[in-house]
Amino acid sequence: MLSLKRIFSIIGFALLIIVLAIVAFTSWYTVDESEQAVMITLGEVEEGVSEPGLHFKYPWPIQSVEVLSKETFSLQFGYKETEDGEVEDFPKETKMITGDENIVLADMVVQWKITEPGKYLFNAENPTEMLEDATSASLRSIIGSSTIDNALTSGKVEIEKQVQELLTTLVEEYDIGITILAVKLQDVDLPNEEVRKAFTNVTDARETMNTRKNEANKYRNKRTEEAQGEKAAIMSSAEGDKAARMEEARGDVAQFNAIYNEYVNAKDITKKRLVLETIDQVLPNAEIYIMEDNGNTMKYLPIKDGTATKPVAPTEQEGSETNGQ
Repeated sequence: MLSLKRIFSIIGFALLIIVLAIVAFTSWYTVDESEQAVMITLGEVEEGVSEPGLHFKYPWPIQSVEVLSKETFSLQFGYKETEDGEVEDFPKETKMITGDENIVLADMVVQWKITEPGKYLFNAENPTEMLEDATSASLRSIIGSSTIDNALTSGKVEIEKQVQELLTTLVEEYDIGITILAVKLQDVDLPNEEVRKAFTNVTDARETMNTRKNEANKYRNKRTEEAQGEKAAIMSSAEGDKAARMEEARGDVAQFNAIYNEYVNAKDITKKRLVLETIDQVLPNAEIYIMEDNGNTMKYLPIKDGTATKPVAPTEQEGSETNGQ
């Protein structure tokens, strides 16, 4: 039989081998390019390690390492893709009410990643479950303040933006080491076929109304532009007529002033001139005769010929013929 000392020696040697094995296998670790590690020293979390390669540490139980992925994760809210490619819906999770008291089914996907491994590991027992609850709360809050038209049509982008902002705020408050990268609404639908058909009819009617309004606005703009053009043409013509009338008036005033100045200098001559010019304007084809004191007439100023001649005393026979005309 082995002696007690021999037994203790064997046990001691075995323990030494175990310790050496623990030291050998727990004094180093590797980090892949798609991974990040958290060093834990005597229960205290130190800064994470993200550089890939072989790293050394104190053996267990002094130091331990938790390795996490750096990849982008996708949280599927309201549905789940199975291994064979089929989609399983969860209508109880996606049913929610809009701000105008209509029921819709909304599911979405949230892209996120672990940015602070220590907080992800130790600040929450189940951080992914907290993220799912925060996603549900954020989506229901934003849908609850939106109208059904926005949720089903053009307002989806704005809803996604608001959900991401609210979800980011909640995750930061929870401080679970997660960063939200993107939020995407997968599908927003009405709960049954009858409601969907009614909403489609309303949407079609609204589109028809908008088309008619656009056509009416187009016609109105066309007619307005034509009216503006006609107005501009009339205003331009009026301005031209105004300018012509003013120039004509200025010419008349200048002519009047000139005649008036001549009148002041030679009143009798100017009077006779005005009379003759007026007769020429009123009766352009008339022949002018001037009566003498003895009753005879003499032909004077053949204006129509363009030449002026001296008055010639007519004979008695001519005077009688003239009196007869």
